[in-house]
Amino acid sequence: MNLCKYSFGIGDRFGRQGKAQLAAIIRARAEGVEISPVWNKSHREHSIIGTKPADVRTEADNAVRACGWDGAYFVDADHIGLNTVDQFIEPSDFFTIDVAEFIGRTAGENELKSFMRKHSRYIGKLSMDRIDATFDITEKQIRTAAEKFLLAVKQAGQIYQHIEAAKGAGNFVTEISMDETDQPQTPVELVFILAAVADEGIPVQTIAPKFVGRFNKGVDYEGSVARFARQFQEDLAVIAFAIREFALPQNLKLSIHSGSDKFSIYGSIRAALKKFDAGPVRSESSSQRGKDLMRPSNGAGIHIKTAGTTWLEELVGLAMAGGEGLAVAKEIYAKALLRIDELCGPYATVIDIDRAKLPSPQDVEKWEGDRFAAALRHDKSCDNYNPNFRQLLHVGYKVAAEMGHSYLDALEKYEDIIAQNVTENIYERHIKPVLLV
Repeated sequence: MNLCKYSFGIGDRFGRQGKAQLAAIIRARAEGVEISPVWNKSHREHSIIGTKPADVRTEADNAVRACGWDGAYFVDADHIGLNTVDQFIEPSDFFTIDVAEFIGRTAGENELKSFMRKHSRYIGKLSMDRIDATFDITEKQIRTAAEKFLLAVKQAGQIYQHIEAAKGAGNFVTEISMDETDQPQTPVELVFILAAVADEGIPVQTIAPKFVGRFNKGVDYEGSVARFARQFQEDLAVIAFAIREFALPQNLKLSIHSGSDKFSIYGSIRAALKKFDAGPVRSESSSQRGKDLMRPSNGAGIHIKTAGTTWLEELVGLAMAGGEGLAVAKEIYAKALLRIDELCGPYATVIDIDRAKLPSPQDVEKWEGDRFAAALRHDKSCDNYNPNFRQLLHVGYKVAAEMGHSYLDALEKYEDIIAQNVTENIYERHIKPVLLV
């Protein structure tokens, strides 16, 4: 089972927007870009909303049938570990193995020495085509990378073997997530992470490193776009190098978590993908200097997770509908503001809310639907856009879940206007600037 070159994670908190999400993928196909939709949902989200992994499979299958989609599609067990994976095994065919909590925990000395012996041939200069950097690899660098990441990769191997024993080899897609950690991985660290992945026999198809800058939920990238662009290109070069050097799957690609709404870096991503789309990659180590290891490349792909942005478009649609829909949206905000500490706690590392800039419930109660939608919709050219308002509602889906049928009934009643916003958001603001413009 292989993931195609381009794929989008289209998480859906309440499982009602599958057709609208898929409509965006179908529009991209009409423009000549094939994208695999991946419906993803984490254990945390299931726990908060009260859904089960099988519900995501049902949503995906129903959307595919309703839309007549004949391409590949997947259901992602998002951010799973050994203690949460079992409930996902039967309905899922994509597993995002999250080993961030094991980063920095050191493997045994014998395992470290074995890794060092196997990969000491890379000591010296390492260069790759299409990037200017040349990496000077030292024994200490390899040791440091192993101490920081080897145990985490071995944990990924255990989880992979557990899934494989249940589903069989080749019957699912594997992603390894290392993004929820304090520091971004360097290109040299990524080289040896992927070497360890190959040693573990994990046929990884996507890997999610931590990138420079902040990837806050539901809002734009914060940080140096130039630094991100450089790291992204270097990581693409490492991916191409690792495919050849370590015999990893030919379709291995980078995965960007919290990738929705990062508009300021989409141009850099698009340019890098174009730059790496074809041609060879050259590697050079101390024992192989001068040896040309160039082979044809399938070109760089990308997986972008855009989960929470769909939930926010539901609220935009409800607000635009006016009447009962607007009343529901206002109620969610008022209750979320009262519970801000509780709702923000689990997401503290990926949100930055200036509470002084949050409107009062009394002010919001006076808003018309267009005013509410303008404050929420991610359009920085609009004077009424409020990223603090948007971030609070992003983490406030628990309030909607607790409303039960009153929220779900509103989604059904105003399905058409919500679907229009969901489709437009994914296609116009996400797919188009990354892959089409």
